[in-house]
Amino acid sequence: MRSFLSFAAFAAFVSAYPTAESDSVFPLPDGFPNPSDEQLLSIEKAAFGTLPNGPPPSQISNEGITNLKLIAFNELFEVDFFTQLISNITNKVSGYDLGDGQDYILSSLQAIVAQEELHALSANGPLKAFGFEEIQPCKYTFPVDSFSSAIALAGTFTDVVLGTLQDVDQIFAQNGDIGLVRVIASVIGNEGEQEGFFRLTQGKRPSSQPFLTTSVRDFAFTAIQSFVVPGSCPNIDTIPLKTFKPLNVLTSDISAETKEIQFSINISGIEDWSSLSLVYINQQNVPIVEPLSNTSVEGETLTFTAPFPYEENLLTGLTIAAVTQGSGPFADADAVAQAALFGPGLIEGP
Repeated sequence: MRSFLSFAAFAAFVSAYPTAESDSVFPLPDGFPNPSDEQLLSIEKAAFGTLPNGPPPSQISNEGITNLKLIAFNELFEVDFFTQLISNITNKVSGYDLGDGQDYILSSLQAIVAQEELHALSANGPLKAFGFEEIQPCKYTFPVDSFSSAIALAGTFTDVVLGTLQDVDQIFAQNGDIGLVRVIASVIGNEGEQEGFFRLTQGKRPSSQPFLTTSVRDFAFTAIQSFVVPGSCPNIDTIPLKTFKPLNVLTSDISAETKEIQFSINISGIEDWSSLSLVYINQQNVPIVEPLSNTSVEGETLTFTAPFPYEENLLTGLTIAAVTQGSGPFADADAVAQAALFGPGLIEGP
């Protein structure tokens, strides 16, 4: 029986590196996030390619600026994560000693982190060119204690990125920022290649779905913040996106079958939770709405179950869960995000 990995399954782990919340990997030895021209050339060589060298568009919409800010916010987080992972493997931290397989894994991750650095620079560069403040790195903490748990987490957040960049590209197109669509499409391809590597490393087939699960910017913005040390982001307040309340996926071993799974939310400030619904987003399909069942309240915590209708909908790959006000129906992920109060709950399937 194939099994799923829920985002909540990482909660019991403690990050092995850095050893304290005050630690930060930035600035990196290659000068990132503010490399010199010479250092940028070294990053490009490590990434096996260059930053796009054409001029930025002559103008950009407000929504386009928000897109760039979110991309930079995400890429900075990814650079930090992979830098820490490389350090753990190189130093053979307990849980990260890969033995004879280390060289291939390290060389792959070193290319990935350099590519993520270029992604971040390609977002912050246009922000600066248009007169906006560049997004600065935060301090982060990652709930992993081994190579296997780190790669599983990388697979999950890369799946979220792949869904979110669909939203980013659509927003660019809707707002006339056509000049940025092709660049982001190329990044989607790069992130997909990375995801195939993470899946193969976990013993999964390289491609999860024929049409990858979509997402929206607000879900990604919220998910990234779960790794941020509170109060450590110099200018997160310049990113005009919504942050949802947490949705905890309590069931950690979700099999590829239809079954009830358990969630919890903090209902402080919610007078009537009887109108709440659990909604799943998977692939490019119409969101699935389920009622909350087996509810129990202890203090301000509402615990409940909802069916995970795998067999009826073939819920492979990433499934995004959210708790909404009302039961829809919801036409798409955007409609879910507009009604959502809690989320995203991230469930990784085969």
